[in-house]
Amino acid sequence: MAETLDRSLWQGRTDPEPDSERWHQRIRPLAEGDAPGCALLGFASDAGVARNHGRTGAVDGPSAIRRALAPLAWHRRGPAYDAGDVRCDGDALEDAQRRLGERVATLLDAGHSPLVLGGGHEIAFGSWQGLARHLQARRRTADERTPRVGIVNLDAHFDLRDPQHGPSSGTPFAQIAADCRQRGWPFHYACLGVSRASNTRALFARAASLGVLSREDRAITHATLPAIRRDLQRFMVRCDRLYLTVDLDVLPAAEAPGVSAPAARGVPLALLESLVEAVRDSGKLALADIAELNPTHDIDGRTAKVAARIVHTLTLTG
Repeated sequence: MAETLDRSLWQGRTDPEPDSERWHQRIRPLAEGDAPGCALLGFASDAGVARNHGRTGAVDGPSAIRRALAPLAWHRRGPAYDAGDVRCDGDALEDAQRRLGERVATLLDAGHSPLVLGGGHEIAFGSWQGLARHLQARRRTADERTPRVGIVNLDAHFDLRDPQHGPSSGTPFAQIAADCRQRGWPFHYACLGVSRASNTRALFARAASLGVLSREDRAITHATLPAIRRDLQRFMVRCDRLYLTVDLDVLPAAEAPGVSAPAARGVPLALLESLVEAVRDSGKLALADIAELNPTHDIDGRTAKVAARIVHTLTLTG
């Protein structure tokens, strides 16, 4: 649990008018026993990106998102907390993912809505471990049925590479699929915004064999958005809980230059936000994370501002 806030990150203007608060004025350090709310948890890691031979620097992503979020206008009804960071030391990725899972499970057990700030997309397997641990405990105590968890990944990449060649930021959903098989749970995975140019035929075949709902970046347009939202709604209806993960490299490089692998095409935020809202408004969202912000390669904080906007959008209804 975070005992103090790093006020160097949470800064912004203060307006004299009533009801004019901003995030930096309302965010609080998380303490045991706090009322349920949105809990921001950083995952300071780019070990998975390094293993995946990407551009490193995502380790500084959580701090950059906090800085960009701090001056945004406050529109929430419920509380929001800063739960601190889980840091990956060197290449100790598996240990960091385990610790992230423990923290996420603790937040869920306390009734909070975790929003994890990355960090490379290796964040996903750590986030999943926390959600699975929480749901497994609920099954034991409440005799619930086998959970049907839907994973919605907004991403240019399937991230279904074979983890036997070494877990990385390119393997988390293959790891989750394997974990589901071991648990006897169904694997429900939707990947929206996939770039055919950035995923091999083997990855498309693996996605098909796993029954993945996928839509390519070029297929997501203003004209097709209503149909894609309907497809997403049908996917979500079959699930009890949802885990949303947003890889910022799904956006065009002009909107999100500060990522490990900038997109030549991508899905504009104006379209992506509608899909985020659909998941948010489903009433089933248990956990969300944002991955791949790399401040080292950002331009004028552009990508951090997009990430902060997504946090703002996800937390509007809380």
